[in-house]
Amino acid sequence: MEENKVALVTGASRGIGRACALKLAENGYDVCVNYNSNSQKAEEVVAEIEKMGRKAIAVQADTSDLKAVQNMFREVTKTFRRIDVLVNNAGVVDDAYLLMINEDSLSKSLDINIKGYFHCAQAAALKMMKTGGKIVNISSVSSVLAVEGQGVYSATKGAVNSMTATLAKELAPRNITVNAVAPGFIETEMINAIPEDKREGYLKAVPSGRFGTAEEVAGVVAALCSDAFGYMTGQVLVLDGGLSL
Repeated sequence: MEENKVALVTGASRGIGRACALKLAENGYDVCVNYNSNSQKAEEVVAEIEKMGRKAIAVQADTSDLKAVQNMFREVTKTFRRIDVLVNNAGVVDDAYLLMINEDSLSKSLDINIKGYFHCAQAAALKMMKTGGKIVNISSVSSVLAVEGQGVYSATKGAVNSMTATLAKELAPRNITVNAVAPGFIETEMINAIPEDKREGYLKAVPSGRFGTAEEVAGVVAALCSDAFGYMTGQVLVLDGGLSL
């Protein structure tokens, strides 16, 4: 009997990560729901996946901590015996203009948004070497569009785009694809926390006249994990309603 394919989604207790975990489960994957601090929300995602008839576990790990990531992957392979998809999604946004950036915030952003992606990609690649697999990195439209106050965030997401291309080239001979999705303004807790007047300003800048949804991002991620996109690797797909045009 063939085993179900397995996906690990980082930062999957809410927002885009949650939507990705649910969409992949809908497409037949068993899922590891990674979270850093909100175990209750992570277990809620697990329960939703189990209702679909798929298996799921919630595993706590700070992706900036290499040992924690290695332990997480050991837990996944212990439970599911394989891993076919990694969605690198866990990240932080701490906006500040250049002269207001502090060292702690800078270090945290670099550690989670860049080192965390490398930690997880490395651990996933080791598991996928013999079987092949898919790695999808969540980037941002800020990687290709200058947004005031997002110097640090845009730098980290630019790094994600560059690592996506390089890892794709390195891993292609092993039948591992590496792509990225760069969302624009998406209806999540982060957007909802922005003051109304600022939200309206952002909305006016989007040619489509609306913010995207986490489910729309998840749909693109799931497509990249399908056989239909098996020949695509090293690409960054911008999903922003025309914002960056």
